[in-house]
Amino acid sequence: MRMNWVVLGAIILLIVENSVMPWIVPPGWSERLLPHLCFIMTLFVAGFGGRHPAFLCGLGFGLLQDLLSYGHLIGPYGFGMGLIGYLAGLASERKGMTIGFFIWIVLVGGVLLDTVVYSIYKLFGLTDLQYAYVFYWQVAPTALLQLLIALLMYVPVRKFLVKPSLSSGEESPE
Repeated sequence: MRMNWVVLGAIILLIVENSVMPWIVPPGWSERLLPHLCFIMTLFVAGFGGRHPAFLCGLGFGLLQDLLSYGHLIGPYGFGMGLIGYLAGLASERKGMTIGFFIWIVLVGGVLLDTVVYSIYKLFGLTDLQYAYVFYWQVAPTALLQLLIALLMYVPVRKFLVKPSLSSGEESPE
């Protein structure tokens, strides 16, 4: 796995998420659709790099996302993205990464991330909304949009992140 390119790609996705996505999402849907592009990159790291790099990627970029765009607390996205990245990496190490499994990870991970953030906000009394309303209004549409974006990114990111392995008969270029 090419970690330097992962960090660069996640920084670019973070910039796109905070500067371009508000222009793309219609104003009436701006509170409803909050795609987390760095979270998608964390799930790619979990699938192709393992649980520990995914944990660090999720924790670091989640904290950065907390600082940049969501102001009530520092840490819910860092905690959620780190935890779900670790769990996704653990699951992908046991199961192996196929596109069907990746779809399941993105969908369940997206729902879990927004549920963790909602639970932390509810724990500290920052929201009085019911979970059913939040699920219908924000969690499900965001998870579906994240799934669409992840499917569009799957082939190019996989080609870019996974190093081609040399077959046993070939010699190294050095």
